[in-house]
Amino acid sequence: MTEKLHEILSRCYQTRDQDKPWVFWVRYWCRKAKQWKEGPYQHRKKIMETLCRKAGVKYFRFHALRHAGASIMDNSNVPIVAIQEILGHENRTTTEIYLHSVSGAARQAMATYERARGNSHTDSHTNEKGSRTKTRNPLIFLVGRQGLEPRTS
Repeated sequence: MTEKLHEILSRCYQTRDQDKPWVFWVRYWCRKAKQWKEGPYQHRKKIMETLCRKAGVKYFRFHALRHAGASIMDNSNVPIVAIQEILGHENRTTTEIYLHSVSGAARQAMATYERARGNSHTDSHTNEKGSRTKTRNPLIFLVGRQGLEPRTS
């Protein structure tokens, strides 16, 4: 678990409803008892559906987060042994399968795009005298300055 994730989950736990021992809980209809009950999420799919809906993003599963994390570490030259340990794979081959699902050609295409975007970005934002103009960070433009993390107040 990253320090940032630990910080966020700790904050969620500290600011949770004190009547509930869970950070992530659900209210559900119990057919047996014929009444509403509260309890921890029992199914990962349900919690992800809820979290995605609340965040306003298209539904995805936990596996996509594991895969994305592994790919980011691989692209940042983290040794495969470390990635294997973080993912909890017994066999190195399993980790290699995770990392090779994005083909070399696709990686090369993405790298080419990034280089071209970087050049284009620099060249297209100069004024007539050749000095740089202030540009807007596209991530901040799309997400906003508060980011994607839940607000605490």
